Amino acid sequence: MRVSRRILTLAAGLALAFAVPFAVTLLLTGSVAAVSRPEAKKAEPRVHHVVLPINSDDPTTMRALISTALNLPKYYRERNEPFEIEVVAYNAGVHMLRADTSPVKDLLWVVRGLTPDIRFVVCEATKLGMERAEGHPLVLLDNVGLVPNGPGRIIELQEAGWSYIRS
Repeated sequence: MRVSRRILTLAAGLALAFAVPFAVTLLLTGSVAAVSRPEAKKAEPRVHHVVLPINSDDPTTMRALISTALNLPKYYRERNEPFEIEVVAYNAGVHMLRADTSPVKDLLWVVRGLTPDIRFVVCEATKLGMERAEGHPLVLLDNVGLVPNGPGRIIELQEAGWSYIRS
């Protein structure tokens, strides 16, 4: 039994009519398109880390730092992005966080009320030097921490990827 050339041509045409679109579909969608893929997890938003140094006893400079400390959280909250802020006081900037000499302690209460998660720290080396010079222990404002060295803390934070903003 001999198959005619016409039937062979018809069979080849039908095979190509189905095979070509199928091959193109596989090439365009990937060979595993029919396999369900797990949805990619949405990336966690990046936490913004900011260090604000203060090394001046100038009230204008302190108010500028406080303004930044109030505006940054507002900005990141509006964008629904997490953040961390640390204020590092050293040298004459320690006066900003002293209970007896701070010219901005009332403003700091406002900052604490609006943004309680800002961390305030004082250079312990500066604090000890002031205590020796003044002859009495320094009293810091509530919830102010100590770091061994203010500039050293700033360097550590920058090396860990924190942004440095000078007021």
